[in-house]
Amino acid sequence: MKKNVRKRLSPVQLLSAGFFCLIFLGGGLLTLPFFSRSGESTSFIDALFTATSAVCVTGLTTLNTAEHWNSAGQFLLMLLIEIGGLGFMMVPIIFFAIAKKKVSFSMRIVLKEALNLEKMSGVMNLMIYILKFAVIIQLLGALALSVVFVPKFGLGKGIWFSIFHAVSSFCNAGFDLLGDSLLNYQTNVYLLLVISVLVIAGGLGFIVWRDVLSYPRVRKITLHSKIALSVTGILLIGGCILFYFTERNGMTLVKGTFVEKLVNTFFMSVTPRTAGYCSVDYLQMSHAGLILTMFLMYIGGTSGSTAGGLKTTTLGTLVIQMYAMFKGKTRAEVFGRTIRQTAVLRALTLFFVTLSLCVAAIMVLSVTETIPKNSGIEYIAFEVFSAFGTVGLTMGLTPDLTFIGKIVIISLMYIGRVGIMTVVFSLLVKGNKKEANYKLPEESIMIG
Repeated sequence: MKKNVRKRLSPVQLLSAGFFCLIFLGGGLLTLPFFSRSGESTSFIDALFTATSAVCVTGLTTLNTAEHWNSAGQFLLMLLIEIGGLGFMMVPIIFFAIAKKKVSFSMRIVLKEALNLEKMSGVMNLMIYILKFAVIIQLLGALALSVVFVPKFGLGKGIWFSIFHAVSSFCNAGFDLLGDSLLNYQTNVYLLLVISVLVIAGGLGFIVWRDVLSYPRVRKITLHSKIALSVTGILLIGGCILFYFTERNGMTLVKGTFVEKLVNTFFMSVTPRTAGYCSVDYLQMSHAGLILTMFLMYIGGTSGSTAGGLKTTTLGTLVIQMYAMFKGKTRAEVFGRTIRQTAVLRALTLFFVTLSLCVAAIMVLSVTETIPKNSGIEYIAFEVFSAFGTVGLTMGLTPDLTFIGKIVIISLMYIGRVGIMTVVFSLLVKGNKKEANYKLPEESIMIG
């Protein structure tokens, strides 16, 4: 029966259903009294919200992670974050590798969809590479973080905190056990830089890292990686510079030396890239800084990474196409290559659909939620872009969400992680119909 169901479902449907089932399984487990610090059951909607946030590596929570969940609950959250960050398809791959069994052709197709690859060749080697890379980076990250947490919390608790935050940072989840994110670590330059490196490493994407690490040997980097690296660099450096000017008069957000303020400014540019950790109070940030943060959250990380959002390569493709139009060209050309027209059209579709989705969510929440007297619509918009980009930053709305508000944010986190195109295609029964061999007559319309 299971085999027949698997055959009837397309790869994108299996992918969407896999994340959906994992979220409900995690939510069901988190309702159990065994995982709460008080020993009482957790309401299903809050457990489901937390499980969605963990699997979709977001970090938005209606419950305080450090206070509500006991060690078992926190471990379960870390497990959901790891599975969600690397992709739920990594679990069967591990079992296949241990059992030394051959992966079926149908599963390879699903893996191709999960990694957003064009070709299926080498998909298994890439999955094994991703697993090894993720384990090594997270272990090194935990070792680096232990320098801070072990002296502060002791050996056992310090090691646990180091492992949890290394996993959460690399997977761009933003969950913390410190109770108040990194607000109390503004002056700890070392910790902020380590977290930044882990966040950037996870948000760049495994395909990009494979290209970068293999470059000394093959002397070649794919167009995907070139665009991803370029856009990521521009957003990180540009964001840091812009934050310095937008928050220059409000640098009281960070109390410390010039170097500490500069590192926090850089961290402000890193964390909206779907990380979710905060070292400053966003309620005290300028409106220009909030708009910049929402823009960075909307863009997110790179395709094929632990990050969500529109993606850097999508933004890069749109900018390249726009530049080509301004130059009087029709083809998007960069780095001596031409981007396929199908990729350009997909980028344009993603931009329109995702932005429309976020605007619709803001409209719904503006009706269902209560905005504080000293805040405006940015109070809700910030939450929406944070959920869609699977970031986890908040201005304080999450703990006070209504039931409908929680459902909206849950949906945004799910779509942001799985991908709007994957969700849409999974709902279309006949989504792979080919175009007709004939072409209808063309006619021009006025644009602009």
